[in-house]
Amino acid sequence: MHRLILVSACLFSLSQTAQAALFGDDEARKKIADLQQQVQNQNQAHQATLAELKKTQQALDQRLAAIEAVIKGQGLMDLMSQIDRLNQDLNRVKGELEVATHNLETTQQRQKDLYADVDGRLRKVESGAAPAAAAAPAAQVAISAPTANTEPSAEAKDFEAAQALSRSGKYKEAFEAYEKFLQSYPGSARAPEAQYQLGYTQFALKNYKASIATQQKLVKQYPDHAKVPDAMFNVANSQIQLADIEGAKKTLRTLLYQFPNSEVAPSAKKRLAVLDSIKSK
Repeated sequence: MHRLILVSACLFSLSQTAQAALFGDDEARKKIADLQQQVQNQNQAHQATLAELKKTQQALDQRLAAIEAVIKGQGLMDLMSQIDRLNQDLNRVKGELEVATHNLETTQQRQKDLYADVDGRLRKVESGAAPAAAAAPAAQVAISAPTANTEPSAEAKDFEAAQALSRSGKYKEAFEAYEKFLQSYPGSARAPEAQYQLGYTQFALKNYKASIATQQKLVKQYPDHAKVPDAMFNVANSQIQLADIEGAKKTLRTLLYQFPNSEVAPSAKKRLAVLDSIKSK
């Protein structure tokens, strides 16, 4: 009996222990399930946050692309505007160059006509001097023959030969002829004219620096000669060809100041106005 009671007590204790273990295991499973649910909820929240961030990134990428497109488009528009302005400036410079070229050609033609007129006058003077020499007394003619009939005739012939070469456009030969004339007749009354013509042929041969030096030599040696304004105008034209615009304007201003009534003054005024307009635009 006693043993039976002891066995019953043991069975009862085991039953209680099993129930406690069973209840403890269910609680653990419940906690695990709750923890899994929490992790799942957190994962879902993280996935939602990640999806939202991806949408935001996509929106930012689209906005950035749109901004870049606008910037690129604006840059292209600015570039096109600059090209248009450059084209306008180029057209303006072309027009001014055409005007300057036309003025230069007109001046050159006027100078050629002037040379022909001067040459004709010189020949008339020489022709008128011959009868006067013939009317002189025989003794006087005999005494003056070496001077009147030898040197002046050779001088006039050489000068006329150089003039003819220049008028025919043979500027290289004309340059050599004028240079030889100045070497042969340094004290001639035609020396200033020959000096100017020498510089003009250099200009025609596009030797602009040498032309400037030659014309400046004329201005320095014969400051009161009638060809000085023409020489200064030729210097300005040479400076223009050398792209020395400021030097050309200075030369033209000096020309107009010193010789306001010279024949080249109107052309000098027009040339100076063109050069000033180029700077102001």
